[in-house]
Amino acid sequence: MSLIQAPASEATGETALDVQAISLSIGGARILENVSLTVAKSEMIGVIGPNGAGKTTLFNIISGVMKPTAGRIELSGKDITKNSIAGRASQGLGRTFQTSSLFPALSVLENVRLAAQAKIGGSLSIISLPTEHDEATDAAWEALKEVELDHRSQLLAGTLSHGDKRKLEIAMILVTKPNVILLDEPMAGVGSGDVPGLMEIIRSLHKDHGNTVLIVEHHMEVVLGLVDRVAVMHHGSLLAIDTPENIVNNPVVQSAYLGEAL
Repeated sequence: MSLIQAPASEATGETALDVQAISLSIGGARILENVSLTVAKSEMIGVIGPNGAGKTTLFNIISGVMKPTAGRIELSGKDITKNSIAGRASQGLGRTFQTSSLFPALSVLENVRLAAQAKIGGSLSIISLPTEHDEATDAAWEALKEVELDHRSQLLAGTLSHGDKRKLEIAMILVTKPNVILLDEPMAGVGSGDVPGLMEIIRSLHKDHGNTVLIVEHHMEVVLGLVDRVAVMHHGSLLAIDTPENIVNNPVVQSAYLGEAL
């Protein structure tokens, strides 16, 4: 199948993330094949596709968890293909994962403070209590207010609901001041009552903070309600990149993705 592609958002002429002909083979099996995706600054793209399509593998390669067997990745015009996970983070790439990556025995505030401290530099001691006015603590409070968790700051992270854990993970990304954010299934395990609030926080990342966002999500109503363009993956390849409306009405995408109308 040939790639169906709509141009990037015209809101800015700058490219935030450029994935160029990325391929991955493991043990002779082709996991990703020639995936190219250009994301404009401040654009939000949803990445969809059936299980096994390669969505999370693509995120793993962009974030440095896995190395591609071919291709190149540029972040704000700089080649990061061989950079470490920490190196990519220091250059402005943030990511959440399908499963929670919090410190469950630490408070909500301490989780975000540690993320802020890692960005600022200095001691990362988890046994030292946050002071009232240090730079990392101030940044943590600001991020918690952004995601509406400041009233839960002293709770242990492990006691939060799935929805609040996702909000906490976003707060931990915010304090690192990223340019590009990868959200891997942020609605996974989240109760239906928490979905609208989490959607608004993600929308704020995009609209209010101007972050470039890529989101993998199985909830189609979430993707269609948030993004500028949708990238459809199928058998490790990129099948289509287009506006939500065009993707929903595209018969090739319907056939490949669900076998019926989206």
